[in-house]
Formats: sequence, structure tokens, C-alpha cells
Amino acid sequence: MPAQRLSVVVTRRLPEAVETRMKELFDVELNEADVKLTREQLVDAMRRADVLVPCVTDVIDQSMLAQAGDRLKLIANYGAGVDHLDVQTARQRGILVSNTPGVVTEDTADMTLALMLAATRRIPEGLHVMQAGDWRGWAPTAFMGGRIGGRRLGILGMGRIGQAVARRARAFGMQIHYHNRKRLRPEIEAEFEATYWDSLDQMVSRMDVISVNCPHTPSTFHLMNARRLKLMKKDAVIVNTSRGEVIDENALTRMLRAGEIAGAGLDVFEHGHEINPRLRELPNVVLLPHMGSATIEGRSEMGEKVIINIKTFADGHRPPDLVVPSML
Repeated sequence: MPAQRLSVVVTRRLPEAVETRMKELFDVELNEADVKLTREQLVDAMRRADVLVPCVTDVIDQSMLAQAGDRLKLIANYGAGVDHLDVQTARQRGILVSNTPGVVTEDTADMTLALMLAATRRIPEGLHVMQAGDWRGWAPTAFMGGRIGGRRLGILGMGRIGQAVARRARAFGMQIHYHNRKRLRPEIEAEFEATYWDSLDQMVSRMDVISVNCPHTPSTFHLMNARRLKLMKKDAVIVNTSRGEVIDENALTRMLRAGEIAGAGLDVFEHGHEINPRLRELPNVVLLPHMGSATIEGRSEMGEKVIINIKTFADGHRPPDLVVPSML
């Protein structure tokens, strides 16, 4: 592409500083209403833009890409995960895809620990009593949870975020276990005093807390299915700040209601914002609205990466965060 002001369509509102910088560099169309675009609106945007900047809620599949205009040359995703994008089809059509890796690692790991503490220490129940004005004072046996120090933490997916979770959990005195597509190097295992499990079934059955930190791919869909959830200890807790599709949400809900799992902390859900209503009713579940990366710093840095990817492309070079098939 020649160095020129590209036509860029942004599907949702981004931090103000990011949008301002984009308008300085490109011909930008912003979504002032901040309402999720329909499939038809996304296709229309792809027909008239050189660059599309979608986010995790914008599912772009093969049929939509088939209708994209010839001028679309880059999808600069605002986020690290790209499972909502058909990257293979995009590449076949000569459309590059970039993302924003590494930016949300620390923020998501912070939220993972927050959910662990909230679920094990019954924080939502305490908040509910206080907000309802029902607290009658301290009692020796009221709201007793469990400490996380000394507990076994099983991390499902030991990438950037999984390792950041392990680092924090070690500071709380937890024992680190993990299952990963590939075993980590010995020096990394030694840093966390981590135990590797080749068998996910064997790890799940022995852990006090399970932390889901793997991406959503065809091979990880319902990785924590009903059979595997039943392997968990009755007093165990599961936390998910990765992708909702990794857990069979209906099976998890049934087991939580039956007391077969002690609790859960969920920041992501299998069907986006359409959450199983029975899940909302449970006192032993902490539900958050996908807040893992929701810090001012993190969202701003994501925007900066998007800008760098677009500007590098506009200057005729390969975007630094180009998504390639080997990453999928």
C-alpha cells in the first residue's frame, strides 16, 4: 500500500486518546453510538474500508468475508484473541489480520486472582448482605470460606497469562500445577516450582482451584465438558477469564446447583452476554461482565498497538502483530 491516509472503520468506541490519534493519522469512521454492528453493517463496512478495526464481539465469518470489497486489505483487531475472525479465509482473500498480544496479560491475571479470592472467600455473599442492610454483626461462624494459601492451583493453558497467574498465585502460597499443549522449559517450571500434567483428567481430579487460561479453538471447545467437570473435587473452585466456550456452561450450572462443585468465578460466558439465567441465581458463583482487560492502561495500550499495526501497514511494511496460521 502506498503511504496515504487510509480509510479506517472502527466498530466500537475506543478510549478517547486512541480515537483522537487515529483521526490525526487516518480517515476514520467511528461508531459514535457504540452499538454493536449487525452482520449487514459489518459487511458494508468491509466493502468501503481499507482497514477494519473490530473487537471480540464482532464475528466475521467466511460468508461475510466473501462479500468484502476489494479495497479491504487489513483487519486490525482490537484485542489479542482472534477466534471470532475467520483468519484463514481472510488470508486467502489477501486480507491481513493483526491483533494486540501481550497487552492485557497483567490485567487479566489480576482479575483471575480477584475471582479466586471472591469465590473462595464468599465475597459476593457478604456484599449482598451489606447492600441489603441485613448484616446483624460479626459472628464466629458467619461467611466462612477457605484460604487459598497452600491450595493446589491447576492452570489450564500456561501461556503469557497463565504464567502471570502462576506468579501471583505463588505469592499467595499456592502450589502450581499446569496442563499445556507443550511442556514449558525446565527453567520456567523451576521459577514457579510448577508440576506439569500431561493428562488433563488427572490434573483436574486433584486440584483445589482450576484456572482456565487457554484460547478458544476447535480443540478447546468444551474442553471442560460435563465428564471432565465431574472429575473435579466437590470442594474445588473453577475460574475462567479466557473464553467462555472452553467450559460447558450448562453442565457447570447443573453441577454448581447440585453442590458437586463448590464455586466458580466467571468473567466470560459460552454465549457472550446471554448467560444461563440459572447461573445468576447461585450464591456460590461470581459473575463479571468480561472485565479482565478493563483497565484504562490496558485498553489504551491495545489501541496504541492497533495504530502501530495500521501505520506500519500504511507505510508499506508488515504489521508487527500479524496473525499467521501457525499461531492458530
